[in-house]
Amino acid sequence: MTFANIIEHDRQKEVLRLALKNQRLAHAYLFEGPEGIGKKLMALALARALFCESGAGCGECVACRKVDHLNHPDLHLLTAEGTQIKIDQVRKIQQELALRPLEAKVRVCLIDGAETLNPAAANALLKTLEEPRPGTLMILLSAKPEMLLDTIRSRCQRLRFNRLPRARLAEILEHRLGLSEPEALVMAALTDGSFKKAFGDNREFYLERRKYLLKALASLSTGSIFPLFELAQELAEDKEALPDILDIFQSFYRDLLLLKHGRPESELVNVDIREILYARSGTEQVPALLKKLESVEQARFHLQRNVNRQLAMETMLMTITAT
Repeated sequence: MTFANIIEHDRQKEVLRLALKNQRLAHAYLFEGPEGIGKKLMALALARALFCESGAGCGECVACRKVDHLNHPDLHLLTAEGTQIKIDQVRKIQQELALRPLEAKVRVCLIDGAETLNPAAANALLKTLEEPRPGTLMILLSAKPEMLLDTIRSRCQRLRFNRLPRARLAEILEHRLGLSEPEALVMAALTDGSFKKAFGDNREFYLERRKYLLKALASLSTGSIFPLFELAQELAEDKEALPDILDIFQSFYRDLLLLKHGRPESELVNVDIREILYARSGTEQVPALLKKLESVEQARFHLQRNVNRQLAMETMLMTITAT
């Protein structure tokens, strides 16, 4: 992955290109911004440019191909084991960074999800940042930089990465994935600017399954006890997708609120089911919609605390049908 292949983030590319050209790279960078928007791709593009035999990140030389396959001996990746990055992991990296590079002129360490450093690991890393060794580059990647120690943030050059505007991401998706305009707008809204989600394996989920789930949700009524329990069971069984499903339900009720307040279609997420939205908005009241949104948030809260999934879904759907 070269700088040229990365979508957008032109300012960040220019900062890094100039630093490379003038040989003024910082000893440590903090790439911060939402998940899935290209921070890791940018870090790997920087490593590729540093290791490349031509110095340009050509993509053809042995060094570039090793970076692409994440097996270059001077590229070190540090990620959480379970939910945390632990002190033993940091100490191992410190031992490796203390050695001279094997093939390149510099060793590069990427710490992905730097906010997951536990206190002991963070303090150990701080020593490396305070006393950087020549020929080493640290790149911390974080979606939640506020969770890092102030002293860690202050010893890194910070580069902020932002989500693309919805319209721009939809344009890219329409062109690259061959989506229709409504499909591209839905994908752009529901993936929340995340290239990782938008270009991943979630197309069927965000397009076809979303419509099925929203139609099932919209068909529930106070008396539909068996369909309610069946839907709750179906949702509970899909553990991995459940947070995204709640986002979809939230987007549905948000769309209804926007229509109730006379907002234009351009602000809607689920534009491809506008007929259902308009029909439903005529029967819904604002206080009831707010309660439904609250029930979705309450379900999310319970799931984060490991409450029984099916019970959480049943409670949410019963609240939705009762309001």
